[in-house]
Amino acid sequence: MSLTLLNIIQFLLNTLFGIYIVAVMLRFLLQWVKADFYHPFCQLLMKVTNPPLLPLRKIIPGWFGLDMAAVVLMLILQCAQLALIAWLFQYPLNSWLITLGLLKLLQMVLNLYFFAIILRAIASWFSDSNNPNARLLNQLTEPVLRPVRRVLPPFSGIDLSPLVVLILLQVASIGLQTFM
Repeated sequence: MSLTLLNIIQFLLNTLFGIYIVAVMLRFLLQWVKADFYHPFCQLLMKVTNPPLLPLRKIIPGWFGLDMAAVVLMLILQCAQLALIAWLFQYPLNSWLITLGLLKLLQMVLNLYFFAIILRAIASWFSDSNNPNARLLNQLTEPVLRPVRRVLPPFSGIDLSPLVVLILLQVASIGLQTFM
């Protein structure tokens, strides 16, 4: 196969797996923050992720209120993606596949929160806080913003916690890159 075709296949694999992993990740995170699951976006996530999650939940129990079946599904999908790409490019599979899968998932969580906080900041300029979409975004991002707000209260009426969290997320992301 030509390198161009291999790159196209890799792009498609990364995109398809990435979209589904993010859907499972969002479902996990929204359950963790106890978001409103009657919201249409949450209903969409449930319909899309239920087929593999419901059978896994029969095998893998929750742990301290966390949906461990979702975590296992994300890890399986991430490792399958990495294994397919390794097979496609004829790279040898090594024992670090699960570790690399966990690191990639952590990178995805950091990126997801980075963009969610940016989206929340932009949405705060245009929509009111009673908008259901803004509330869902607030529910998702508040657990990471709240600890910073405790340390750094609003300065002259301006909340700097999103900026601080964005910087910390980028620092963590750069640090994580050294292990991958």
